[in-house]
Amino acid sequence: MKNLLPQMRKAFSLLLLIAFGAGISYIVYAQVDDPNLDQIPMNFRNMYQPSIIEDALPPVTIADYDNFNLGVDFAEGHIVTNPMVPTQFFTSYNTNGTWHTEDGWTWSRNNPAFPNAAGDPVNAYDSLGRLYYDNMKSPITGTWNVYSNDNGTTWSASTSANIGNDKNWIAADQTNGLYTNYVYGVMTPGNVVRSTNRGVNFSQVFNTSNTLPGMMVAVGANVNTNASGGAVYVVSNTGSTFTPTYNFFLSTNGGTNFTSVSAGNRWVDTVGVASGGRHSVENMRTRPYPMIGADNSWGPYRGRVYVIHAGNPGTSNKPEIWCRYSTNMGANWSARVRVTDGPLNVANHWHPAMWVDTKTGTVYAQWMDTRDTPTNDSALIYASMSTDGGVTWAPNVRVSNQKMRIDCPTCGGGGTPRYQGDYNSITSNGQVSMLTWADFRAGNFGTYTAYFPDFGMRVTPTTDSLNPNSGNITINVQIPSVKLYNNVVTFTSAVSPTPGSGTLAVTFPSGNTINTSGGSGSIPMRITATGGVTAGTYIVTVTGKGPNGTPVHKRDVTVYVANTVTNIGGETEIPMKWDLAQNFPNPFNPTTRINFAVPEKSDVKISVYNSVGKEVAVYFMKQRDPGNYFVTFNAGALPSGVYFYKLETANFSDTKKMLLVK
Repeated sequence: MKNLLPQMRKAFSLLLLIAFGAGISYIVYAQVDDPNLDQIPMNFRNMYQPSIIEDALPPVTIADYDNFNLGVDFAEGHIVTNPMVPTQFFTSYNTNGTWHTEDGWTWSRNNPAFPNAAGDPVNAYDSLGRLYYDNMKSPITGTWNVYSNDNGTTWSASTSANIGNDKNWIAADQTNGLYTNYVYGVMTPGNVVRSTNRGVNFSQVFNTSNTLPGMMVAVGANVNTNASGGAVYVVSNTGSTFTPTYNFFLSTNGGTNFTSVSAGNRWVDTVGVASGGRHSVENMRTRPYPMIGADNSWGPYRGRVYVIHAGNPGTSNKPEIWCRYSTNMGANWSARVRVTDGPLNVANHWHPAMWVDTKTGTVYAQWMDTRDTPTNDSALIYASMSTDGGVTWAPNVRVSNQKMRIDCPTCGGGGTPRYQGDYNSITSNGQVSMLTWADFRAGNFGTYTAYFPDFGMRVTPTTDSLNPNSGNITINVQIPSVKLYNNVVTFTSAVSPTPGSGTLAVTFPSGNTINTSGGSGSIPMRITATGGVTAGTYIVTVTGKGPNGTPVHKRDVTVYVANTVTNIGGETEIPMKWDLAQNFPNPFNPTTRINFAVPEKSDVKISVYNSVGKEVAVYFMKQRDPGNYFVTFNAGALPSGVYFYKLETANFSDTKKMLLVK
């Protein structure tokens, strides 16, 4: 029995892993949760390890907008974009779950092989397109760092980067100045490291007191010189959990020396309510300390430094999102500016993340928000942006397209307040931002991303039919609405599979662009069959892109190529009523004829479904004159079985059954 214990433990762990990853049931361990540490609770740290290679799930499209569903990880995602290629994004999640996209639409996973990993992954890109990925060691004594020259498709060997016992962060100098491509890392309890050889190795350059989680690092422009970059900001967090102070340090020589520029900034008391020694919103733990960023662009607010944080407004326990900015490199700070809009003391706003665009200087922010959930037990992801240096913020926009439960008992986190991650993340590429967040809509730790600003996309109809030798159909390609997006969208198309004979041609007779300055728009897309197109089902994928390739969205049109509707010659009388006849022959192989009567001018649709209700063919006729008609259904590519065909009009509907026997 003693020799069986290791195998029994291994089997039990595997069952626990399967249950947790499926997001169904799990076992709650007694949790040892130190509120002065910002990390995955130890008892849950190794419960879920993502697979090394897999593809993302299909995007979730609701009300014309896409959220990218990448799969299931374990919260605390951090996202960055390649400054050389605006369609390349990379995000990493606990414990070591990475996702990358090269075209802004299709996501894949390829995790680096760390010797061990405790999570809290963070990333940075340098100006030449090298990606850096930092992850805490297990047990937590510091961090591992790897780099990639192909957006996370392949990885270098890991190297020791930082030393510490809690929450890490990294940033890279993306300019062409004296310190270009230097990489900086920070970690509690106060260590700062630097790499001057693009991540080959790191060395310590500074140490300060950081008694609470919350160290961060950002790189901006030195406003006192004409040189690019070179201003490295580090914020430390001292005091107690509910009376923290933030201290800013600055280096203007590439991290060689740091000096204190402002200390004792008392900006936050409580976020939500105090619970178990932590800040909490609806029993979800959250971070009180700020996100920081610096403007390294050549825009009008170059050199400005920003802080985004959550905090109660002073009159209730429902937190808001606030921004502060410094125009003198962190020495002095503005009064807080409210990022969130709407009435105070009604909804919770927490989990803020921010990014300063390196090309335009636009400041982007995202957060969790309960304004659309009157009971405050569910949340959505919201976002906003500032184009005037943090002085004013755009109307808040809902980004996630489905609500999620805040306190999620089936997700797998634990504790009181419950661990469901301490932060989310946002990045941008000169045109738009990309958000990443942990989404609990399915009762698990879903990994989601989305664009902001963004445009909705729709095609109508989504199915139609064509004669293989002649004729065409027109599809309406629409942008029904936008979310602060004000730019041109260009549309292209692709047909799959390629017909064995004949041609399916797709054109945009009125042009292939829509300018969204009016908030919406539409253009026609024409699909034409010539030369005897092989009968079958074809997918026409319509892709819409912004000027730099983002945002990017796709919609499919299913085209059935078969013999078209035929009027029965010589019948001169107008039918008295609608009628759908039994097909003949029946059973059939592989073709059969379906007769129907049309007593009045009308749009007519004949659909064919298999036994599980999947549409396998459709014949759509616009404004068909009164008369008797038939269609010839060819099931040459379909298996034997029971099928159903349905006649639909505005005033009539009927369904009949037929049998294919091969």
